Amino acid sequence: MSAIRLRTAIPGPRSQEWLSRRTNAVPRGVSQITPVFVERAEGAVIEDVDGNRFIDFAGGIGCLNVGHSAPDVVAALRRQIDRFLHTCFMVTPYESYVKLAERLNAAAPGDFPKKTLLVNSGAEAVENAVKIARAYTRRPAVICFEDAFHGRTLLTMSLTSKTHPYKAGFEPFASDVYRIPYAYCYRCSYGLKYPSCAVHCAHHLEDTFARVVAAESVAAVIVEPVLGEGGFVTPPPEFLSTLHEICRRHGIVFIADEVQTGFGRTGKLFACDHFGIEPDLLVTAKSLGGGLPLAAVTGRAEIMDHTGPGSLGGTFGGNPLACEAALAMLDVMEREKLPERAARLGERFTARARLWQGRWPQVGEVRGLGAMQAIELVRCRGTLEPAGEETKEITRFCCERGLILISAGSYSNVIRVLMPLVITDEEFEEGLNILESALEAVLTGSRERENVVA
Repeated sequence: MSAIRLRTAIPGPRSQEWLSRRTNAVPRGVSQITPVFVERAEGAVIEDVDGNRFIDFAGGIGCLNVGHSAPDVVAALRRQIDRFLHTCFMVTPYESYVKLAERLNAAAPGDFPKKTLLVNSGAEAVENAVKIARAYTRRPAVICFEDAFHGRTLLTMSLTSKTHPYKAGFEPFASDVYRIPYAYCYRCSYGLKYPSCAVHCAHHLEDTFARVVAAESVAAVIVEPVLGEGGFVTPPPEFLSTLHEICRRHGIVFIADEVQTGFGRTGKLFACDHFGIEPDLLVTAKSLGGGLPLAAVTGRAEIMDHTGPGSLGGTFGGNPLACEAALAMLDVMEREKLPERAARLGERFTARARLWQGRWPQVGEVRGLGAMQAIELVRCRGTLEPAGEETKEITRFCCERGLILISAGSYSNVIRVLMPLVITDEEFEEGLNILESALEAVLTGSRERENVVA
């Protein structure tokens, strides 16, 4: 039986009414990818206010690895609601904050003492990780990467790479932030090929110390093990280990931003586990809260303890509802073996996407790790001209037929999948069928319009 049910054209009349009200009430800077308003959601299915049902390949931008309204998460929330909603952990603490910190300390990569700070969002966690690294090293500079995304606050916007829509018009940015190329092999910044390149991009960090910013001035290198908003780019295995070793030699704090990769998405609990990396500081958010706002910085105890009392925290950081939700999420993740499920979903997507790549030259690259999978669309494989407009058409086509998905990449030409890991095999297959239909409709038509050559 199909998970999709479309009772109206998309958007339906009630969604259209809310779209009008939204225009009058919400600033246009808050974007909206789909034209539908949600009434309820469960597992990997969303129902809108007009009774239309959609398969969700977006997962709240990766926040719902355990699914919409996961029963264990909802039950934990109901129990906590009956106890108390807020006290502020810094004033009158509660058990769930400490329990969650203990769980994250034990789960994070590295066989060394760790401590965890809880905050509200990925951007807030990144800001605190940088703050902690600067306090520990007594150095000012931070090195980040092209195509990275770390948030939209002042410091995290400075660390983020993509200009439009994230940075343009919001200048000036934070100082002492330096950017180098990521291991984006499909679009290598140096025109090299892996593996003959010997991961030149990673070793370029040493050159940066000689030509841009001195190593003894660098507090931290922050990197996503797999690029998120930058296009789900998976680096060669030795890229991260090389960076990590260089940081170790120079006394630089290595920060892994696992906001989007964390909690089973890549086929392991953390993406760092694939690469054998033990970061000094691990940043997590999104699926940590099982659908509620929650983020964490987990790191080496000696680094985390280097700041004084009162220097870290926030009024709502690690709020009791989100902590209980996170504890339930971790239980579900372990009991249902969702990282293993992610690996299987990724294999199925890759097998299907390889067929698309052979069928349409505009499918330039298929890539990903576990269930963090994507296809990059180009107008010509020779020039790698991004197919941004076609990507937008594909996401619209899918939405109109009952599949919600979102794009990514610095050129907005990457189709990514972030479905809840609890999606059924039937729902997943149905979603892939719609995506294939969208590729057929848009890429065949665009090839005729653009006279694309392979």
